[in-house]
Parts: sequence; structure tokens; C-alpha cells
Amino acid sequence: MSARKVPVTIVTGFLGAGKTTLVRHTIENAQGRRLALIVNEFGDVGVDGTILRSCGIENCPEENIIELTNGCLCCTVADDFIPTLEALLARDPAPDHIIIETSGLALPKPLVKAFEWPDIRNRVTVDGVVTVVDGPAVLSGRFADDPAKVAAQREADPSVDHENPLEEVYEDQLLCADLVVLNKTDMLTPDEVTSVSGDIKASVPRAIKIVATREGRVPSDVLLGLSAAAENDLAARPSHHDNEPEHDHDDFETFIVEVPEASSPADLAARAKAIADEHDVLRVKGFAAIDGKPMRLLLQGVGARIETRYERAWQTGERRVGKLVVIGQKGLDRDGIIRKLTGAL
Repeated sequence: MSARKVPVTIVTGFLGAGKTTLVRHTIENAQGRRLALIVNEFGDVGVDGTILRSCGIENCPEENIIELTNGCLCCTVADDFIPTLEALLARDPAPDHIIIETSGLALPKPLVKAFEWPDIRNRVTVDGVVTVVDGPAVLSGRFADDPAKVAAQREADPSVDHENPLEEVYEDQLLCADLVVLNKTDMLTPDEVTSVSGDIKASVPRAIKIVATREGRVPSDVLLGLSAAAENDLAARPSHHDNEPEHDHDDFETFIVEVPEASSPADLAARAKAIADEHDVLRVKGFAAIDGKPMRLLLQGVGARIETRYERAWQTGERRVGKLVVIGQKGLDRDGIIRKLTGAL
């Protein structure tokens, strides 16, 4: 009898949809499963990995949380992903389940295809692809103007192409999903939840499950145990990039801004909101110091929606200098953004 394959859940979703919150809730409610995490970020300030390491959950110890900051796992399968996966599988005891949190700009299908590699195919299986959707953002049309209309146009005329790469990323994440988590529904009316759910179903040419939730609160029994074997079902997961030999992130750029101590969380949040409004920044996240406060501030923003909370104490000897990752489409006014975030004239 062959050994049981270790199930792997891929958690994808657009920038700021709530992937890390979902993963954290899952490992805090793992019901005895030994979990391992691979966290992939776009930008080299490890915000998501730091958040997850702070959980302190026995069933997912810190050494089982591996962070890759190359921006896109599927672009570096041989160099980074396969060795990382093999290292986790070699542990004694091996994890019962592995969760991969992709970056918000990742296309999930190339990552699923990596599980066809002979070195790992007989040892792991993609239990399911979970796509986290920011309900209010999608309702506003920020990441997909009209998914149903675009899908209909593509069916009628294969030559139709997107001019907006954000749409392609969002749609590819939906098209690869086994489960869609419609998040932040506390910010939507019941009719709006129904509308967004209907748009998602109309844009995916196969039956998928949609779970409406808030703060990523999905029971682990729902999230883990989909038994989709997605690596064997690639033909049912169309992608806008199926005919491309490879893809890159030339449509996007990311950079890090060092920020001095801010006078208050509200002051820093206002500056982060300003760069979203004035420079069309998609995502800003990172840490900062607040004047007179011993705790480090965590800031996360999606567009103009900014959230802050104190995360941990500054360590002895640690520089009280903040670092914020800024992500947007190509052509950002870096100097203007840096001046706004740092308060420089």
C-alpha cells in the first residue's frame, strides 16, 4: 500500500482580501492537526509571516512556518518551492497538512501545476485552492469591473483581451478555486452579498462553493479536507495565461519606505490613505513606531481602507524605524509617495 499523500491547501486572493487572517484563524482552530505553512510575499518585509509566527500555536510551531519573499512562488518552483516543500516533508513527524499562502499578485494555476513534478507528485496532493475575495472591494469594481460581462466577451470572441491586468489576476484566482471565501461581509448588506456571489458564480464556468464570512472565520473542517486533487483537474481551471510560456509581474511594482516615528496611529493612517487617494496605491503594509509608545504598530491598507493595531513591543536595541511596503501598478510616483509617508516637505 502506498503512503498517504500529504494534503496541501493553496490560499490565494487579491491584495488585502484577508488571506493571513484566514490562515491564522485556521491554525488557531486546527483541531489537533499538525500544520505547516509556506508564506509567500510580494516585497521583502515579512509582514504576513511575522503575524503568523506570533500565534504561538503548538500544532503549528514557528519552525513549521517558512517565508519566501521572492514575490511569486510559481516563477521559482525549482529554486525555492520544491526544496522548501521537500524540507517540510522530511520532518519527523511530517505535517498532517500544509497550507501555502500566496502573494496577492500570484496566479494560482502555475503553482498547482508544480505538483505534477515527479519529485513530489507521489508525496503530496492539492487538497484544494481557496480564493479569498474582498467583498466590499469587488462590489466597488476596483479589481473587476464586470466579471460576467468579461467572461461572456471572451466566450464570444477569443481575441478580446484585458487592458487592466488587475482583472486578469482576480479572474485567474477565481477560475482556479475550489472554494471561494467571500470575506468582510460585515461591510455589505445581504443584497450586496447575494450580488457579489452571483457575479462570482457567473464568471466561473464550473460549480464552486462560496462561503460568506467576516474576519476570515471559516471552520478548519470546511477549509481543510476539500479532497479536490486539483493537480489532476487542471483542464477545468482555465487561465488567461494558459498559452504563455511564463508570466512575470512587470505590470506591478513594489518598494519599501522607511518612516520615522509618527505622532499617532491616526496620523500615519491618514498619510497611508493619502497615497492611496493621490497615487492609486493598491496596498500598503508594514510596521511603524509611534512617539512615546513602547509597542510596534502594524499597519495594513487596501486602497483607502487603512487598519492599524499595536502588534508587539519594540525589542531592546531594535531601531525604532518603520518600514512600509507599497504595492501598485507600474509607474508609481515613488518620490511623491515617500514624501507623503515620511512627512517630508
